[in-house]
Amino acid sequence: MSEIIETDAGTARITWHKARGARLVLALGHGAGGGIEARDLEAVADVLPGHGVSVARVEQPWRVAGKKMAPAPKTLDAGWRGIWPALAKPGLPVVAGGRSAGARVACRTATELGAAAVLALAFPLHPPGKPEKSRAEELLGAGVPTLVVQGGNDPWGKPAEFPEGSHELVEVPYGDHGFAVPKRAEITQEQALGVLTDAVVQWTGSLG
Repeated sequence: MSEIIETDAGTARITWHKARGARLVLALGHGAGGGIEARDLEAVADVLPGHGVSVARVEQPWRVAGKKMAPAPKTLDAGWRGIWPALAKPGLPVVAGGRSAGARVACRTATELGAAAVLALAFPLHPPGKPEKSRAEELLGAGVPTLVVQGGNDPWGKPAEFPEGSHELVEVPYGDHGFAVPKRAEITQEQALGVLTDAVVQWTGSLG
C-alpha cells in the first residue's frame, strides 16, 4: 500500500508492509544514490511483518520527483519530519531507520521526533578513503537505542572502525556498502541478507 505525503521538501511517498497485530512501526529511508528497492530494505520489508513489525519504506521527495542526486542534509531532514505524522498515526512506537544517508537522517532526527529507536543499515561513517571525515557524532548522538548493521567490507566504514558507544553493531561478513557479497565469499548472498534480517528481528523483539 502506498501513501502520498506532502512535506516542506516536496511530495514524499510511503510504501507500507503492514503486520497483523503490529507492536512497532519500522520506518526505512533510502540512500543518497538509490531508492527503496535496495536489497537490504526489501529484505527487511519482506521479513519483519511476520514478526509483528509493520515496515514503512519511505521515498524522499527528490526520489519521487525523479531526480538523480540527493539534496543537502537539512532538506532530507525536512522531508523525514514531514512524513513522521503518518508513521505515528497507527499509535505504535516508531523505530526510525534507513540505509546509508537514510540512516544518517534517522540518527539526526531521532530525539526530536520521539523515535523509539534507530536502525542504521550501512551507516556511512566516512567517505571512502577519508576516515578523517567522520560522521560518528551523528550516530553517537542519536539518543535512543541504536542497532548498526554493517558490511564487513564496507568502504564507507568497516565494523572495526566504529567508535565505542551505546549502540549495538552486527557485521554482515564480506558485505559491501550495499551488502553485496562476492562469489568467492564463504557465504551466499541469501545467507548474508539472512544475517541482516535475523539481527533486526532479534533487536526489534527486544524493544518490547
